[in-house]
Amino acid sequence: MSSTPLPGIGVRYDLTTREERRLSVVAQRDGTRVLNAYRRDDPDECALSVKLTTREAEALIDALMPSHHSPSLLSTTDLGLVAERIELSSTSHWCGRHLGDTRMRTETGVSIVAVLRRADAIPSPGPDFRLAGGDTLIVIGTREGVDAAAALLGRE
Repeated sequence: MSSTPLPGIGVRYDLTTREERRLSVVAQRDGTRVLNAYRRDDPDECALSVKLTTREAEALIDALMPSHHSPSLLSTTDLGLVAERIELSSTSHWCGRHLGDTRMRTETGVSIVAVLRRADAIPSPGPDFRLAGGDTLIVIGTREGVDAAAALLGRE
């Protein structure tokens, strides 16, 4: 794999597979990714280009390289649940407030299983945990609940 800085855009990562197929990923500064696959007969001609949001890229990464392989861990999708990261913006209504003030579980049915703050992980934060801009909340619930949680946390 090689990388090429793209000033003002981001970084392009290039990979040639064992079957001599050329792939690239452009990691854009806004967090989106563009996945490109090139023609086998003309490796300079793009055959497929897919723009991915940050969440879509994370889902693809999980599919390609699961971070866990333990058979004792639950597969949330088999249970109709999703686990996602939701970042709290610095302009969120909830900055500086207690986690309990969000009434997250009551309002959305979603559980917050951890908060990532800078280089620290806070597992199972209690209702008196004070939220801050830049926190990433690890949530688990139904697809609808997680979407509702993201909307609730996005309130400014």
